Amino acid sequence: MDSPARINVLGVGISEINLDLALAHITDAIAEKRKGYITVTGVHGVSESQEDEALREIHNASFLTTPDGMPMVWMGKLAGSQVIDRVYGPDLMLLVMEKSLHEGWRHFFFGGGPGVAEKLKANLEAKYPGLQVVGTCTPPFRPLNEEEEANLKKQIVNLQPDCFWVGLSTPKQERFMAQYLSKLDTTLMFGVGAAFDFHAGLVPQAPHFLQRAGLEWAYRLYKEPKRLWRRYLKNNPRFLGRAFLQLSGRRHYPDVPNQKRD
Repeated sequence: MDSPARINVLGVGISEINLDLALAHITDAIAEKRKGYITVTGVHGVSESQEDEALREIHNASFLTTPDGMPMVWMGKLAGSQVIDRVYGPDLMLLVMEKSLHEGWRHFFFGGGPGVAEKLKANLEAKYPGLQVVGTCTPPFRPLNEEEEANLKKQIVNLQPDCFWVGLSTPKQERFMAQYLSKLDTTLMFGVGAAFDFHAGLVPQAPHFLQRAGLEWAYRLYKEPKRLWRRYLKNNPRFLGRAFLQLSGRRHYPDVPNQKRD
């Protein structure tokens, strides 16, 4: 499949996809052993990219940058897309797990706090009997040292996962994938953040109607106020202001790769 067009959202190229299209692109890439990383991106990731040019370039160099939040979907529809819909990290993870039962894909989980990756593995293997989760790793809260990096490389060579899942939160997981894609013997890397905690059963997900209304942030803020209040109270208003300026033509952002044209 050709790479999907991208919607320019404040200079970040959001892939013009939905869940079915995302899975089709992932299936083709794994079948053809085409290496790449997938960033799952909403208001937080786009906002962080405004002050971090390197992070913006990481998003724009991805295999896919999915419309994780409803504001990304709305921006895509305003740009004329007829197909874009939310590709939410936790939903994408389950869809790929289900598909892998038929395709024989192998998975590795990297991230989360102590015990989270192991709990995630147990839960998903119970949900999908026959699922091949070949390994897990809980990394330190700092960059890997030389010994840790060498051990991870050796582990991945031995286990040969098709899919390497990263749960480190934004922007740490995006930087990790960009740095390690060429170093690790895997095909696709997925940065899915909170999906680790959700599917490990440690943090509840917002009700579906709140997700579709673009209010998942309010539910998560209610559940984890100490951790998330700075993120949402800073990023959400800034995103709305910047999006208004872009949509009204008062501010222009550099083109993104494969940008969708009207």
